[in-house]
Amino acid sequence: MKKIGFIDYYLDEWHANQYPAWIRDASDGNMIVAYAYGLKDAENGISNAEWCEKYGVELLSSIEEVVEKSDYLIVLSPDHPEYHLQLAELALGSGKPTYIDKTFAPDRTSALQLFAWAEEAGTPIFSSSALRYATEYSELEKTDIEYISSFGPGTFENYSIHQIEPIVALIGTDATRVMYVGTPETPAVLIGFADGREALVQNIGSGCPFQAAVKYRPGESKVVQPASNFFQLFITDLVRFFETGKPYVPKAETVTIITIIEFGVKAADRPFEWIELPR
Repeated sequence: MKKIGFIDYYLDEWHANQYPAWIRDASDGNMIVAYAYGLKDAENGISNAEWCEKYGVELLSSIEEVVEKSDYLIVLSPDHPEYHLQLAELALGSGKPTYIDKTFAPDRTSALQLFAWAEEAGTPIFSSSALRYATEYSELEKTDIEYISSFGPGTFENYSIHQIEPIVALIGTDATRVMYVGTPETPAVLIGFADGREALVQNIGSGCPFQAAVKYRPGESKVVQPASNFFQLFITDLVRFFETGKPYVPKAETVTIITIIEFGVKAADRPFEWIELPR
């Protein structure tokens, strides 16, 4: 049986609460979350010690211990990616397959640093929004997409990745510029690609489930609303990644996604003006 270690900002959060059972089931019991470390206790939840008792996981006192004892590693902190450099450095130097939860990094520079650490040590690494795995997106024809209009809940900083990840998976990594076209209460960012294609990302609010309209050349269009069990599909691929050490999501896509988010946030200070992206 292979043992997985969690490294988190605090352990009592939704992803950490769900992953142990999902991973056990998806691996037919061949993988379990055995060890965990949290940098702090949740302010509005149970302590790390209480979390570990609840989920049958051994709480360790350091990241070093988790990295040493585990076969595979998951760096969580999904709502606080600003801690990923601190939480992931030892894992990425270990050579052990490491998944870093969304959002991969707070900015492009940090994303490149995380990949550099992994590449230097030969550590298999990947990150993804689970929305990438929705069959409604993955079964779409990618050829001749001209425009995507997407919307969903949450804030741009934290939740836009669930829209941008499928967009980049469908259109590609040649994003060249972004423009903020929303309001202070309703963020909206237009993404321009090198060949003239565009995609619009809108965070409309809690009452708006993820949806997208995809326009093809010369005229066909499709409306997509993810309804498949994309979390289960994601976990199945996470287990495959641990078994093979081969990531499904290319580095170039992850870096592009983080770059769009970083500069989409910056573009809010210069609305209705194109902001060029570093390449």
